[in-house]
Amino acid sequence: MAVMLFGAAYSVYTRSCRLALIEKGVAHRFEEVHVFAPGGPPAEHLVRQPFGKVPAFEHDGFALFETGAILRYVDEAFPGPALQPRDIQQRARMTQAISVCDSYLYPRGVWGIFVERVSKPKRGETADEAKIAASLPKAAACHAVLAGILNDQDYLCGDALSLADLHAAPMLACLAMTDEGRSMMAAHPKLSAWWGRMAARKSMSDTRAVTDV
Repeated sequence: MAVMLFGAAYSVYTRSCRLALIEKGVAHRFEEVHVFAPGGPPAEHLVRQPFGKVPAFEHDGFALFETGAILRYVDEAFPGPALQPRDIQQRARMTQAISVCDSYLYPRGVWGIFVERVSKPKRGETADEAKIAASLPKAAACHAVLAGILNDQDYLCGDALSLADLHAAPMLACLAMTDEGRSMMAAHPKLSAWWGRMAARKSMSDTRAVTDV
């Protein structure tokens, strides 16, 4: 039963899929793909993912791309701890949290703050302070919304880990490398405690990229 994940260690979406595979206990091979290499994504990757993005996934000849599809397939196709709540309201909450991450936290938190504050300076480029300032309100709202969804639970959708946690954690790991992100997290003690639980998981340490704290 061959399982392959194609992606980039620095990609938050690749990391979400790696987390799911590890948490489910699925033996797999991870192959790095350099989509930002000169000349663009490799030709063989464009066969797997026609838009040239990561991740992409294969299981015994079944090919799949798009993170949400991969995550749900991994949870439903393999044995191991369930990563989607059975309760219909909690499952809807999971979908909501994932959508918040995709629609607001990723563009504002990862690209609007982390890339400007961390990635660009590492490349010798100057951060766009106006872009950071414009991103702060939505990024802060994401923290508040996720804290509200979490409430008094151990994880975002109850007392068990779910795909929502695996979606949010890589993005918040990026923000944790910035003063702005740490300040936003500190404003929500329960979310901070959740982050401590997530950061301590072996799956998180096993997928830590060189850019991680």
